[in-house]
Amino acid sequence: MKLQISIAMNANPRTWPILDGRVKAEGIEFLPSRVVPNELFWRQLRFADFDVSEMSMSSLMIALSGGDDRWVGLPIFTTRRFFHTWILTRRAAGIREPADLKGRRVGVPEYQQTAALWARGVLQHEFGVRPRDMEFYMERLPSHSHGAATHSAGSPGGVTIHQIPYEKNIGEMMLAGELDATLLYIRTRGDDLVDRSTVDLASHPDVASLFPDEIAEGARYYRKTGLFPINHGMVIRREIAEKYPWVLLNIYQAFEAANAIAERERMQQIEYHLLIGQVPKDVHAAMRAPVMHHGVRANREVLETAAQYSHEQGLTPRLMSLEEIFAPSLLEQ
Repeated sequence: MKLQISIAMNANPRTWPILDGRVKAEGIEFLPSRVVPNELFWRQLRFADFDVSEMSMSSLMIALSGGDDRWVGLPIFTTRRFFHTWILTRRAAGIREPADLKGRRVGVPEYQQTAALWARGVLQHEFGVRPRDMEFYMERLPSHSHGAATHSAGSPGGVTIHQIPYEKNIGEMMLAGELDATLLYIRTRGDDLVDRSTVDLASHPDVASLFPDEIAEGARYYRKTGLFPINHGMVIRREIAEKYPWVLLNIYQAFEAANAIAERERMQQIEYHLLIGQVPKDVHAAMRAPVMHHGVRANREVLETAAQYSHEQGLTPRLMSLEEIFAPSLLEQ
């Protein structure tokens, strides 16, 4: 009889093969749920609803550093982006470059979220803008914030963080001139448990991207640093990992198989666009290179950078080692 394990993730090309049952883990019957990340992380950190789940890397490090050992990290990485390229500004605020963010009012859905961690780290190390140089306004309320769930909802490192009241949100405050920029913007349909902005800022004439050519800035950053920031990983209940240690590698191998499917499907799309001449020849080789890798070995530098940023920004009291975060049996993967 197979071990039944509940598993929850957001849906994307690299998780769909698990969610839809195309990929199975040896000896395990997954009981899958599709849950959006902001709600999922709050539920896991607050109530531990699922046996295995996607998890914010920042919140995982904070929880572990604070003595919450309910979870063991799995070096399976479901999303990664160049998050600093998502910073939006109010045109009338006159913010033309990152240095102009100093002294400004900046919105953020959740101060400790991994996307914000990376954006602040890049602003500091690439452009000399430190977190304490800005004044933050956080949208998520204590009742549903990840910070409250990890008992880390204060203002770290002398940073000023204001709580946005329930009757307001980042989108409305941006358009009203009450915020100058937003480090990250999450637009919802109005029925979200955690976030509540509904305005389409990305296409609003009064709002602009801090980096008008987001692709070019992401490419510049990657060429310089070699870092492709990781946002979400996976976790498993420690009690399951200790009682059934064999499940760790089996789950990891299942996600490797799902990742291989996603790569094949990506390549099919690339070959199609190459065939019809929509992709310049000078980017063919780059597009054919694998873009996502699981495992600690392939991602050590980017993971250690995230841990460094977390400690620098006062989110974790010490520099977390990867050996503290991930299952010992998977450290060599």
